[in-house]
Amino acid sequence: MRAVVVRNGRLRAVNDLPEVVPQASEALLRVRLAGICSTDLEIVRGYAGFEGVLGHEFVADVEDVGGEVDPAWIGRRVVATINIGCGRCAECLANGPEHCAQRTVLGIHNRDGAFAEYLRLPVSNLMPVPEAVADEAAVFTEPLAAALRIREQIAVHPTARTAVVGPGRLGLLVGQVLALGGTEVTMLGRSAASLELPRYLGLHTGLAVEYADNSFDLVVEATGNESGFEQSLRLVRPQGTLVLKSTFAGASTIDLTKLVVGEIRVVGSRCGPFAPALRLLAEDTIPVTDSIDAEYPLAEAEQAFAHAARPGVRKVLLRP
Repeated sequence: MRAVVVRNGRLRAVNDLPEVVPQASEALLRVRLAGICSTDLEIVRGYAGFEGVLGHEFVADVEDVGGEVDPAWIGRRVVATINIGCGRCAECLANGPEHCAQRTVLGIHNRDGAFAEYLRLPVSNLMPVPEAVADEAAVFTEPLAAALRIREQIAVHPTARTAVVGPGRLGLLVGQVLALGGTEVTMLGRSAASLELPRYLGLHTGLAVEYADNSFDLVVEATGNESGFEQSLRLVRPQGTLVLKSTFAGASTIDLTKLVVGEIRVVGSRCGPFAPALRLLAEDTIPVTDSIDAEYPLAEAEQAFAHAARPGVRKVLLRP
């Protein structure tokens, strides 16, 4: 089958991977559409040490199921959560697979991902896509869920001075999610061009460098680079909250003294809930398709990744 793989730090499209066969509790999924995110770009640069088929944002059709799965799943259009736990440890049983010590993560850690014609996943990870949600919107379910995770982790007060640093792929979704409760959210970027879409969507915008130190009660860092961490730390006030969403290759050299002296609350934030993400997409509460900049076939994966890596580019899609 065709797929996009990373090996020895090199990305390439291949057409000779073996057939995917679902195990007893799994479904065989035929991918309809998949999205390139910042994590995919960072994996190619060395983040997480992953080798194999990339991709974790996707929408697919269930083409077949393993012997223990209800065949009624066949033919459904689905999205899927990306963490697969052991299902037996205390963490899995109490909280789910996201922090299972034995987990695999789709296209990120020890499990081939969605930049392929087919993939397999446990049926417990699948979630049907409402008919009203087009593929081009459904492919945003995973990152929108990641944005919603912040609202699960902290109380976002309507009166809090709130900023999202990084108005890109994920940051734009975070800003829209935080604004749902009436909070005035300021999207902060490095250039005026990066702020055009957030402004079009009705969000407040500004250049990060023009804001004074300690300007915000809540700052979400979503830049995907070290300088974004540094800028976000500068902007959060003493006893404020700093939410970190970025993962990137390389070591950070930021001075963290302010975290201690300023008694700043730091929240790492990762995967989130799919059900409310799908509801928001079905209601068209969070517009997402304006973020799509291009679409490529799998055979042109190298061009697609080069496009996605350009400054200011948001979502680039792959269609098998």
